[in-house]
Amino acid sequence: MIHRKTTFVSILCLTLLWSVAVPGAVPPGHAAIASAHPLATRAGQQILEQGGNAFDAAVAISAALAVVEPQSSGLGGGGFFLLHIADSGREVFIDAREVAPAAATADMYLDKNGDPLRGASTSGPLAAGIPGQPAGLAYLAQHYGRLPLKTSLAPAIRYAEEGVAVNKRMLSGLRFRRKAFDRWPAFGKVFYPDGETPALGTMIRQKDLANTLRRLATGGFAGFYKGETGRLLVAGARASGGIWSAEDLAGYTVVEREPVSAKVGNMRVVSSPPPSSGGIALINMLNILDGADLASLDSATKKHMTIEAMRRAFRDRAEYLGDPDYVAVPVERLLSPLYAAGQRVSIRSDRATPSDALPGIWPAGAKGDQTTHFSIIDSEGNRVAATLSVNFFFGSGFMVPGTGVILNNEMDDFSIKPGAPNGFELLGAEANAIEPGKRPLSSMMPTFLESDRGIAILGTPGGSRIITMVLLATMAWSEGADAEAMVSLKRFHHQFYPDQVLYEEGAFSDEEIHALEQRGHRLKKARRAYGNMNVVTWDFRTGEVEAATDPRGISEGRVY
Repeated sequence: MIHRKTTFVSILCLTLLWSVAVPGAVPPGHAAIASAHPLATRAGQQILEQGGNAFDAAVAISAALAVVEPQSSGLGGGGFFLLHIADSGREVFIDAREVAPAAATADMYLDKNGDPLRGASTSGPLAAGIPGQPAGLAYLAQHYGRLPLKTSLAPAIRYAEEGVAVNKRMLSGLRFRRKAFDRWPAFGKVFYPDGETPALGTMIRQKDLANTLRRLATGGFAGFYKGETGRLLVAGARASGGIWSAEDLAGYTVVEREPVSAKVGNMRVVSSPPPSSGGIALINMLNILDGADLASLDSATKKHMTIEAMRRAFRDRAEYLGDPDYVAVPVERLLSPLYAAGQRVSIRSDRATPSDALPGIWPAGAKGDQTTHFSIIDSEGNRVAATLSVNFFFGSGFMVPGTGVILNNEMDDFSIKPGAPNGFELLGAEANAIEPGKRPLSSMMPTFLESDRGIAILGTPGGSRIITMVLLATMAWSEGADAEAMVSLKRFHHQFYPDQVLYEEGAFSDEEIHALEQRGHRLKKARRAYGNMNVVTWDFRTGEVEAATDPRGISEGRVY
């Protein structure tokens, strides 16, 4: 039985026996996966069919995406995994974010005048933090899965050996990273096999990556961070200007954290804690809007209020948020409804608040879809929302010779100088300054929504726009939207700086555009649609499990 079929990307609905006595009191009896690539979804399906749970499937999907969607995530990157363990009802956040190398310094990307060095934090191995995704996969398998890592990684190894066809999203990334072909031969040899940007449908084979995955499969953590792979990673990075050491790799640790959660209206929100900025921002924005009586407002005023909530949440992001192991983040205050009420008082219903009228960090002389997300629920009710990234398309553009591993450029997510915007034009302060071993602030925010109605599992790529995409989808779900409507919703975004509203075609009517401009908002139409949201929902009343993927994704679809 298939509950919903979408036209784009990949969806899995495995139908099993289902019965229900009290809504939400028993397992769903269905398994569903929404991911960014049909082969990744198929890998998860295979693991579930072999007796694995949602956590085993998450390992398989993550590794498969590293092969079939290398422009967005991979073994050279990191990610967050939000888990719900059905038998205990416990929720846990697995932090597999990259960390700064021990040799990193606060001014490592500045010139002698203290100005940012162009490209230093975005290209090449110097831009790379110590990757966390391989450790995260080994940790998930060991602590929450049922199957050996060797079993869960088998689909990814097969894809790497047999090859994957270049699709539109991969091609966009290869065009973006064309200069890496000349600078980094190992990357060019794999992704530009004839010395030119490949055509759609070209098969890309990654034999070195297959061997790296095998060493991870047999050796677990040590199979990647030590031994042959570890030696190659350190030697390759250092030979091309990086600062990694063997101790950096061997000392990497996955951190289990308590998710942030709050009751907003009749909905419970469970989301990502620092070093993610997303969960705090989401709950803060929802708290601001919860007291605004949105249902009584016309559409333009409702969107105006939403933009103003976004503005204030991103101001707080720039000022307060960072790695909680290094800085004191005022989590309780930022999540408080009373704090949100104070912010709401500063919002005028008839006028936009100029960002420079709010206190905060400002640029000093300053003038992405590159991430992936998947959502899973298994037949027992275990859940995973996972967001993985290498930051920009193909990360730093540097592949370590002999490994097939493309290194991230997540060091750009630090505040390399207070008031200097990063690659997503986000501002940061001392809370997010570079320090050895520190995790850069992230916008990735795998999220669960719960109410008497049911459960939603969601997340998306999109850089700084992740936060506002999840907000809009959350608001839609709270108003009755299904998974398909959530991923298809037209989007708009404000991030405090630059002081403008970015919006997709169709997000505002002509009347709303006029009304927002009359209030003083500066509107900028996005050059193209953005995001690639993946949502799974479970309706307690009907028992329906639905998986939906973003129509903005690659034009492929599979239903099982």
